[in-house]
Amino acid sequence: MLTKKRVMAEAHEAPETVVAARAIEEAEEVVRNHGTATDYLLGAVRLSMGWIFFWAFIDKMFGLGYATAADKAWIAGGSPTSGFLNFGVKGPFAELYKGMAGMMVVDWMFMLGLLAIGVTLLLGVGVRLGAYIGVLILLLMYTAGFILPEHNPIIDEHIVYAIIMLTLAAAGAGRYLGLGKVWAKTDLVKRFPILE
Repeated sequence: MLTKKRVMAEAHEAPETVVAARAIEEAEEVVRNHGTATDYLLGAVRLSMGWIFFWAFIDKMFGLGYATAADKAWIAGGSPTSGFLNFGVKGPFAELYKGMAGMMVVDWMFMLGLLAIGVTLLLGVGVRLGAYIGVLILLLMYTAGFILPEHNPIIDEHIVYAIIMLTLAAAGAGRYLGLGKVWAKTDLVKRFPILE
């Protein structure tokens, strides 16, 4: 199989390779400018995951009555982590996590993590960093209460979501249905690729 690099290297030797090299460049340009169905699906998955985390942040912040009652909202003085850390943890790390219940630094880290994941994935800016933060939070939640889950002894939604997050980071999913293409061209991202 001829690669673009090989075709370009051999272009000076045979005129037909010049034509092949131009065809490869034109095909790459079409792919860059016109997304495939996979690109749009990656964008849709990114937006969906972003909304899951952003919604969790909003509901815990304002107590909209879905997962968090209004009187338990963070802005009403409630702790976004104490309920789960006091009553939802199980397994070998339960005591470790129970000891963190109600700690202000834990609440802040959790809420800022939810916000960072949600905003980066929704905008398509900083997707790689947001995805890595997401993987960390998901793995912490998995070890806090979902080791050997009731319905599947190995895989649960936390592991699946973590795999999705890594896929979004690896695929550069911020470029699809988001601001990632523009963001990736900035000097900041070129200097610190983790911000892509």
